[in-house]
Amino acid sequence: MSTMKALVFSAPGRPTLEERPRPTIQAATDAIVQMVKSSICGTDLHILKGDVPSVRRDIILGHEGTGIIYALGANVTRFKLNDRVVISGITSCRSCDFCTRDIPSHCVDGGWLIGNTIDGTQAEYIRIPLADGSLYHMVEGASEEAQVLCSDVMPTAFECGVISGRVKPGGTVAIVGGGPVGLAIAIAAQLYSPLKLIMITRDPNRLEKAKELGATHCIPFGPNAIKQVMELTNGHGVDTVVEAAGVPGTFDLCQEIVAVGGTIANVGVHGCKVDLNLDKLWHRNIVIATSLVDTTSTRMLLQLMDSGKIKPDILFTHRFRFADVLDAYATFGDATKHNALKVVLEF
Repeated sequence: MSTMKALVFSAPGRPTLEERPRPTIQAATDAIVQMVKSSICGTDLHILKGDVPSVRRDIILGHEGTGIIYALGANVTRFKLNDRVVISGITSCRSCDFCTRDIPSHCVDGGWLIGNTIDGTQAEYIRIPLADGSLYHMVEGASEEAQVLCSDVMPTAFECGVISGRVKPGGTVAIVGGGPVGLAIAIAAQLYSPLKLIMITRDPNRLEKAKELGATHCIPFGPNAIKQVMELTNGHGVDTVVEAAGVPGTFDLCQEIVAVGGTIANVGVHGCKVDLNLDKLWHRNIVIATSLVDTTSTRMLLQLMDSGKIKPDILFTHRFRFADVLDAYATFGDATKHNALKVVLEF
């Protein structure tokens, strides 16, 4: 067959399931991957809302997944046909100035391409450019579902939340936003043994999930959240606060609860401007960190999964055949109603 099923961003709102030409090798550094599992990211919902202007119409959505090498360009050296691979959400040439500085999210020829400026993973096949720097061999000791999370969610949580947030042993951490990335940050932060790990979100189900994952305190997002955080920290605020929702109200809360000398790490995708309250923060030695995931931690995270040190597949709550992908989007898009976290698409 020369065609495949693919989920296409045709217009703002719900995507459409279409028949598309199967991708082919376009450059000697390409690989074609037959998809096995994919997932829907909160960023995909932001795309559908029009919050990510770089995404062109008629693109195939998705940047998460695992698959099998189906075809290889002549210059791909790290992989062979039928290898089982994790697809990185970030494409890396491994040699430009940004890549050699471990910032491949800004790779001159790569970066966030898949599901953004080129066709993504929510299709039966995908072309991966710069394959040697953009794929990872799957590990045997971890579930395939868990490894889907190494495309984006777990590296984002670790790099943009924990590392950029300067989480330290014995410190205090608050995560504002209890979606899949926020909950993944709760998992990753525990690698650094914080004294207090506070989850703040609206959804009672996600507060319960955060407690199950190891949060020491769970606070409903609302008018009493600041008071509750201050009571837990003797009025000082938290050393690290991670914004993981991408809306003005959550960023406002982060500014209110960060301690002197603390860090605000922004992880959420913001589709509109937020206010920076420098009149309150200018003298408080605050660091504000923004970043796009680089996936430089992916190999290490896969090894941690292989050893059983982290088991993030608990974040998956719903599973759909790819033929039912529109139902999957409806479920994920109304996550509170369905108690949905991550959604697996199986091919």
